[in-house]
Amino acid sequence: MRHVDLCSGIGGFALGFEWAQLSNPVLFCDSEEWCRKVLRKHWTDVPILNDVKELANDPTQIPDCDILTAGYPCQPFSLASPKRKGAEDPRHLWPYLLKIVTSKRPTWCVFENVYGHVSMGLDTVLNDLETQGYSARTFNVPALSVDANHKRERLWIVANSNDSGNRTSEHESVINGEETHQGWNRQPLNRTGGLGKNGRWKWEPEPSVGRVAHGVPRRMDRIRGLGNAIVPQIAMQIGLAIKEM
Repeated sequence: MRHVDLCSGIGGFALGFEWAQLSNPVLFCDSEEWCRKVLRKHWTDVPILNDVKELANDPTQIPDCDILTAGYPCQPFSLASPKRKGAEDPRHLWPYLLKIVTSKRPTWCVFENVYGHVSMGLDTVLNDLETQGYSARTFNVPALSVDANHKRERLWIVANSNDSGNRTSEHESVINGEETHQGWNRQPLNRTGGLGKNGRWKWEPEPSVGRVAHGVPRRMDRIRGLGNAIVPQIAMQIGLAIKEM
């Protein structure tokens, strides 16, 4: 399957889907220069762009794809945000992502955001997807579900195009993380760091980022990149579920 990854970060979706043997990335897009350098290092032959809004306004830059993913900015919805402006936040990218979905019509869409999205903005996302003929379901799957030593609740939206024309959406939200992840087919996960035999790096559920270390090159970029990254082990499980479908 051909995978377009927007708001890519450091490639968590692409890595997880590769582990699941689901897809190969054909386009990345991220606004952070350091993240783009990480993506370029590990996917040397995949085009990397930097502006989702520009892509929405000119979708001809986007190759046809079977699956589209995005961990779109959480600040508009995050409970940790002091203002929590929602759609009024200039970082709100959902309208642009919807425009891309409408134009490219991927078979599958997978989005990730913070748990605060449940009480702000999620209904709009689900209604928009349903209007475009997608059946969507949301899941709260925390990092601890793949044995990370912190909770880190995250909302995952999985949508599938309905080719029959029936636009009745599942429109369900599973907001109990424990209920959600216990039923998944848990696969053995690599628990070590470094590069694998195929040259692709291995990613621990909770990597050591050395928050008080001195002399670590680009330490703040690394911490920010990891903090914004999705957990690829969860993306892998979603990829395996899509393969079963």
